[in-house]
Amino acid sequence: MNITLNNGENLYYEKREGGEHVILLIHGNMASSAQWDLLMEQLDPAFTVYAVDLRGYGESSYHQPVHSIRDFSEDVKQLVDQLALQNFMLIGWSNGGGVAMQFAANYPEYIHKMILLSSISTRGFPAMDIDGKRIQSRDQLAADPGFNRMLEAQQMKNVDFFRTAMDQVLYSANAPSEERYQKYLTSATQQRNMLDAAYAANKFNISMVNGTGEVRHISVPVLVLWGERDRITTNEMTMEIIEDFQHAAIDFVYSPIHAGHALLVDNITVVLEEIYRFSEVK
Repeated sequence: MNITLNNGENLYYEKREGGEHVILLIHGNMASSAQWDLLMEQLDPAFTVYAVDLRGYGESSYHQPVHSIRDFSEDVKQLVDQLALQNFMLIGWSNGGGVAMQFAANYPEYIHKMILLSSISTRGFPAMDIDGKRIQSRDQLAADPGFNRMLEAQQMKNVDFFRTAMDQVLYSANAPSEERYQKYLTSATQQRNMLDAAYAANKFNISMVNGTGEVRHISVPVLVLWGERDRITTNEMTMEIIEDFQHAAIDFVYSPIHAGHALLVDNITVVLEEIYRFSEVK
């Protein structure tokens, strides 16, 4: 299904019918709504579930470039308004955690709880140069040799490149079924905003540590789930979230679980248990 935004973009979303408890899912980078398939299949029927393809990902359009994580969250705002969603639970994975936090800070009245799955930090996902220093400009990121290899692979739809990379860092513990893996690889090669999204994540900072301080506006309970074997979002990034939530007096629960970055592939049973416990639905 699709909706048209007032900026001319078309956002694709999937809906799984269910009960009165509504969940909105926001995917990460090099992904789409496809990566939520296991969760949408296995969540209790008490939940009605929506999963969106963010601008420039999956089946959604990419006419206007994004400049910030907030651009993504503003698109989500238009989506939920058009779908008349209120009082829902928001779940963001990886980069999608940044989008979820930005949305929760700007529109707390829309949601009643939020779950972050191996999320980027409240201080972003740092892009580093060859000297180990954080990249400071979009042009600097565009000139980075390592990033350019990945960008070229995406533009050439080099599935083998992405599969090798995913085997090393995303599915290092467990691999999805071959059918699902092919679907996930398609999501990676469909992405049209790689440079813009990476730079937006790099400069994202809603903390009170050289950031916007918007973290203080998050007023809903939050569950922070992190895979202890995660090779993408680090323990340091997760501890930044914890520190910033503590300073902002946010009501949160932190639960590290036995999984890597692909939490749903590695340990969906525990993820479901955590969701049910936190939502108090089952």
